[in-house]
Amino acid sequence: MTESLFADIIVDISHERLDRTFQYRIPEALRTEVRQGSVVRIPFGKGGRITKGYVMKLTGTPEIEPSRIKDICEVVSGDAGTSGEDRLVALAAWMRERYGSTMVQALRTVIPVKQKIKPRQKKSLRLLLDEEQTQEKIAFYRQKNQRARLRLLEALEVEQELPYELATGRLNISAATVKAMEEQGVLACETVAVYRNPVHQSGASNIRIPLNEEQSRIVEDIRRNWDNPQQTVSLIHGITGSGKTEIYMELIDTVIARGQQAIVLIPEIALTYQTVMRFYRRFGERISIIHSRLSAGERYDQFQRARAGDIDVMIGPRSALFTPFPDLGIIIIDEEHEPTYQSEQTPRYHARETAIKRAELEHAKVILGSATPSLEAYSRALDGEYALYTLKKRAKNSSLPETVVADMRRELAEGNRSILGRTLKKELEQCLARGQQAMLFLNRRGYSGFLSCRACGHVLMCPHCDVSLSLHNNGRMVCHYCGYTERRPARCPKCGSEFLSGFGIGTQQAQEMVAREFPQARILRMDMDTTREKDGHEKILSAFANREADILIGTQMIVKGHDFPDVTLVGILAADLSLFADDYRASERTFQLITQAAGRAGRGKELGKVVIQTYDPEHYCIRTAAAQDYESFYEEEISYRMVAGYPPARKMLSIHGTCRDEQHLGVAMEYLRRLAERIYKNSEGNIIGPAPESIAKIQEVYRRVLYIKAGTMEELTAIKDRLEQYIEANDGYRSVGIQFDMNE
Repeated sequence: MTESLFADIIVDISHERLDRTFQYRIPEALRTEVRQGSVVRIPFGKGGRITKGYVMKLTGTPEIEPSRIKDICEVVSGDAGTSGEDRLVALAAWMRERYGSTMVQALRTVIPVKQKIKPRQKKSLRLLLDEEQTQEKIAFYRQKNQRARLRLLEALEVEQELPYELATGRLNISAATVKAMEEQGVLACETVAVYRNPVHQSGASNIRIPLNEEQSRIVEDIRRNWDNPQQTVSLIHGITGSGKTEIYMELIDTVIARGQQAIVLIPEIALTYQTVMRFYRRFGERISIIHSRLSAGERYDQFQRARAGDIDVMIGPRSALFTPFPDLGIIIIDEEHEPTYQSEQTPRYHARETAIKRAELEHAKVILGSATPSLEAYSRALDGEYALYTLKKRAKNSSLPETVVADMRRELAEGNRSILGRTLKKELEQCLARGQQAMLFLNRRGYSGFLSCRACGHVLMCPHCDVSLSLHNNGRMVCHYCGYTERRPARCPKCGSEFLSGFGIGTQQAQEMVAREFPQARILRMDMDTTREKDGHEKILSAFANREADILIGTQMIVKGHDFPDVTLVGILAADLSLFADDYRASERTFQLITQAAGRAGRGKELGKVVIQTYDPEHYCIRTAAAQDYESFYEEEISYRMVAGYPPARKMLSIHGTCRDEQHLGVAMEYLRRLAERIYKNSEGNIIGPAPESIAKIQEVYRRVLYIKAGTMEELTAIKDRLEQYIEANDGYRSVGIQFDMNE
């Protein structure tokens, strides 16, 4: 008699009290199918309700009396990979521990296909008879006057194989006729799965762009150190237009030559179109994409293609990180500084840290690339934790654009209240006269309610946290870090001006104003409203690339990674809007946005020009961005972080709480603060809050946040674990949602 085999299974119910394994017997018929990482259907609870579960471990040792152990019902095909399941499950376990969630939530994130989609199928008819048998059958059908069968057999005699749709359509053959001929052994009706391919292109030509000296040096050094376990992560810091993508493709070639696969992460759906086309021209049908705008069927098919080995490269935002490749060789994170790599759902993982962990489990390489690296990545590179490579020249020997900083305080003093300063208006006139293109970037990220003086540029700041105060509807100014409040002043406390206000203009108003100033110009707008429909980004970007418009106006989605050779002017409207957002990373985000926006100009043969409109031209963020001087910005910003104790100088844990009862939420978060203080005895300055989130209520759900700083991740993880135990043991938290977010 064969010995019994058991599986330890996590039940697919997101509840902390069920966040453990339950043991099931593996029936003899399923032994070859059940593996670690498999998704199975199991009877659960007293009523034996059939639910889904994830296999964590296989064992021959029962935990309880074998007669009490239930059997697995079936394996759910299409949900787990055919190889590497143990590594993906291990990654989920790490995410659960690092970011705080149930194991089920982590597994649902890592095992990407949540619902089974019926695959698209292609049917064909294949002739089974030899030439002599075919002629005999043709004669028989003629004699019996069976015209439909005769038509089909004569067509098969010529082609040997026909698409089923052609036979039933153009040849007007019924399904009954096909079935009858199949039963007679004349033909075979064959069905194969056809995967949906979201890359709608043809004619890939394996285009290779020769590398320059800087690019070649980086590629060769990474290849030399490929098997060096001390150099798993490399950071490529290259100015805008320096040719980082060509380096990525050369390294992917290396991986494919080794019989492995590659994942390329990009920060925004808007980057997909141009990025994919560059990769498609190099690698052809062996690439695919994944993003939220794909249909469920398209997403299902891309992961099936990856499992089956039909593709070598997957491109997409952070969810592409969990592509179930059997032998992953490299993970490339382009524009690694982007905040979109941070998940807002539980577990609140960061794609950079999770990619590094997956690479460790898979023995793969990680390549980070950016013109404006995150302070976290750059500080690690300077410390020797990552290999650092620098690109100082543009790939096509074009020059960086000339940059002009326009002081909007002076414009206001001279009576100009338009969003277009005189300098930008003049440059726009000349650009259009030359028949060239322009991009106008409206920096609206993070402008939520901070107050600034249009006369002197002063911004109302929190005296305790060095971030801006946000204006709430009740007329109070609030700090979303420590909860400090004060009344909104009627005049600027620095210069006494009455011009104390927020900035309410959006891209649509900007488009209308520019259209009034330049009625002859063709203008496209790109923001969330104009890109809602499927392929909306692709349509706008391709129209602009095809010279169907002279000016492209948009939010941050227009400034990242796009390459338009005819764009010679970039105007940055209200560059400092995000400079005083209520976030300790406000200066870093602003520097990155301005630098990325400026990098869109002059990427062709003509010299580019950038006009930065600001109310604070002396700020180090504006100065260094105008000079494209990342190193100087880093030195200033890291000194501020060290004094204030923010990452990467120190580690920080954010605890986000949500509840429909505001008072109950306040009590729950206060208890967490007190417990953290008891755990963290030297708490002065290390625990901030709890305070309202930047958006304090969404759909009648109140939101608060608590911050805890520490010197190491180990300290924060220990605090998180204690808080999780406390939350699980107290019924008062059943109506409170708690999320943990690690900031390194």
